Amino acid sequence: MKSTILLMLCFVVTLQLSGQQLFVEIGKSTSGFDYKNSSGEPLDNLLSKPNTYMEIGYRDVLNKNKTLFLSLGIIYNGYGAIGSDRILDNYFEWDVTYLGLNTGLDFKLFALRDFSFYLKGRVAVEYLIRGTQTLNNQVFNLVGEDEFNNYIFFARAGLGMQYPISRNTALIASYTYGKTVLIDGNKTLDQESLKLNNHQFGIGLIISLPSCNCTL
Repeated sequence: MKSTILLMLCFVVTLQLSGQQLFVEIGKSTSGFDYKNSSGEPLDNLLSKPNTYMEIGYRDVLNKNKTLFLSLGIIYNGYGAIGSDRILDNYFEWDVTYLGLNTGLDFKLFALRDFSFYLKGRVAVEYLIRGTQTLNNQVFNLVGEDEFNNYIFFARAGLGMQYPISRNTALIASYTYGKTVLIDGNKTLDQESLKLNNHQFGIGLIISLPSCNCTL
């Protein structure tokens, strides 16, 4: 796992050397687990749980009009859900943390005075670094479990806003919604599946590098 994190950091540092802009973003992450058992029946009374996410990375202009941007970064995500079963009289909770690589495009929709508005699309691959499941008074470690100890693939879309606060720095705010598949169930034997949906609301800063000829 340490070698994976080191590789991610080296990847972003390499990009920074030839990049245009650096950014950091932090915010609230609200997620839910969409679980179906082997009979294809959903788990009722499963509620979303707020958490935190953080991303650092690089952004570069792709066209002369400066309306299309490539974004690459490292993302730290917390996901969770809570619920209960009245029939079985139990309580359950998931709390997991993933580290991953996030890449995608920003398309500038329009500008209103100093504000710029963007359409955001992202694809991420993330790996579990910490996770627990609580069932009544018992807590289970999810690291190493087949259902969670794998890479997950996220597709996200949303909107972003940018406002310059200095010559080389701008304030950013964004909202994205994403969904992924955590369990690749055996389609021939059962219908078990576990999907994760996620809402992210964040703010941050984007900074132009000294060699950047782009405008904030």
